Amino acid sequence: MITVKIRSNEPFEKAFKRFTKACEKSGLMADIRRHQFYEKPSDGRKRRMNQARRKMRKLMHEMNR
Repeated sequence: MITVKIRSNEPFEKAFKRFTKACEKSGLMADIRRHQFYEKPSDGRKRRMNQARRKMRKLMHEMNR
């Protein structure tokens, strides 16, 4: 659970911005988006494989520098 302690004399907008950043950093929003619609198991495997390929390609590109 994400918590943000409001400091004394801190405006609400600033505290809300810190809260949204904390949500983004923890991956909560991405998780909510991913579970918004049903994903078939085959689509999930395909997405994970593509993600692994992109990660490997990025690592290989960085090693070749």
